[in-house]
Amino acid sequence: MPAREVKPIGVFGGMFDPIHIGHLRPALEILEELDLECVRFVPCARPPHRADPDHSVELRARLVAAAISDQPGFELDEREMRRAGPSYTVDTLGEMRAELGEERPLCLLLGMDAFLGLPRWHRWETLFELAHVVVMQRPGSRFAPDQQLAPVLAARRVAEPERIAAAPAGCIYVQTVTQLEVSSTDIRARLAQGRSVRYLMPEAEWDLLREAGGYRDPE
Repeated sequence: MPAREVKPIGVFGGMFDPIHIGHLRPALEILEELDLECVRFVPCARPPHRADPDHSVELRARLVAAAISDQPGFELDEREMRRAGPSYTVDTLGEMRAELGEERPLCLLLGMDAFLGLPRWHRWETLFELAHVVVMQRPGSRFAPDQQLAPVLAARRVAEPERIAAAPAGCIYVQTVTQLEVSSTDIRARLAQGRSVRYLMPEAEWDLLREAGGYRDPE
C-alpha cells in the first residue's frame, strides 16, 4: 500500500503531569496542517532520564483521555503503561511501525526543547528510520542545533507538508504553533497553593482532576 494513499499518524509522548492546553493546541494545529489521520498521545510510564513524576501514569492517562475526549483525531495510546522497563521513544515507535507496516507515515511530535536535546536520547538516530520528526516551534523561539544535530537538520529538513505524506519516515518538518505560556509545573504549583487551574485545561479534564483527588483540590 503506497504511503501516499494513507494519511500519516502523529505520535505525541510526554509526562502529561497533567496535560493542558499548551500541549493540546499545538497538537491540533499539527493535525490540521499535516492532515494527519490522528494524533496518538502516549503518557510516559517510566522516564529514562529523570525521576518518576509525583502522579501515577494511570491517573495521568485518565486525565489525557478526559482532555481529548471531544476532539476528533485525538487518541490515547497506553502502550508505555503496559511495557516493562524504561519508556524509550524508539521502542514505542518500533512497536507502532511493526503494527502499521513499513509504508504508513509516522510523525513524532516534539517541542523545540525536546528536539534540541535529541542527541541525548536513547538510540536517537534510529528514530529517523521509524518516523518523521515534526518540531513544534513557538514564535520567536531560538533555533540553534548543536554540532551533532545541525547536519542532521540540514540533510533531513523539508518545508512542504506533502513530503511528510509521501514517505514513511526520515524527514524533519518545523511548524510554528500558537504560543501558550502554560506548563504542567505551573499547574501543579497552583494546585498545591489551593488555586484554580480552570481554563488551563479542557473542562472534562478539570472535572476529573477534582474528582480523582490525585492533585490537591482547590475546592
